[in-house]
Amino acid sequence: MNKDIRRVIFERLREADPEPRTELHYETPFELLIAVILSAQATDKGVNKATAKLFPVASTPLAVLGLGEEGLKAYIRTIGLYNSKAKNILKTCRILQERHNARVPENRQALEELPGVGRKTANVVLNTAFGHPTMAVDTHIFRVCNRTRIAPGKTVLEVEKKLLRWVPGEFLQDAHHWLILHGRYICTARKPRCDSCIIEDLCEYRERALNSMRRSRGQG
Repeated sequence: MNKDIRRVIFERLREADPEPRTELHYETPFELLIAVILSAQATDKGVNKATAKLFPVASTPLAVLGLGEEGLKAYIRTIGLYNSKAKNILKTCRILQERHNARVPENRQALEELPGVGRKTANVVLNTAFGHPTMAVDTHIFRVCNRTRIAPGKTVLEVEKKLLRWVPGEFLQDAHHWLILHGRYICTARKPRCDSCIIEDLCEYRERALNSMRRSRGQG
């Protein structure tokens, strides 16, 4: 994999989806933050079902605090780990209300100081809500980058740093969305849909898989 191949990969992804968007439903940075916190070990579809009922009732830190823990749980109990997520969301809302004038901060350090917010969540908010060219590496992106060799790495942080270094600047803003959607619908975990992949001829996964098969059969 070299810079010319990476450029062609992202050119194709952009051509196929010129304006990629997160599949989480939100209208404000605060709603996005809450949705991303809820999305840990949960599907976007499941989060959207919960927030479709929650956000019309509570779409600000003060309103969420007004629900209280049991009130908030009533809206998110269909989501995995809802007990701990409810506690973190309420703590986060209190910090936003008291330290940030009820606004979501636009810097990594302040975001990562919020309960339930790690580097990936901070990157999603910075990229999607505020337009920063960051790279939030989740399991889908980690898999795609290692399979294709776009940015191989042993840890999500290593993959993130390589992506920021190797993805051409004109694609950085949207690269996170292209890669996550590609991993979610095409380069799936158990059975990648290589025959439907628009970058299959540029990907190194099938070649490595064939070489591994040959070695196991003693053919090379």
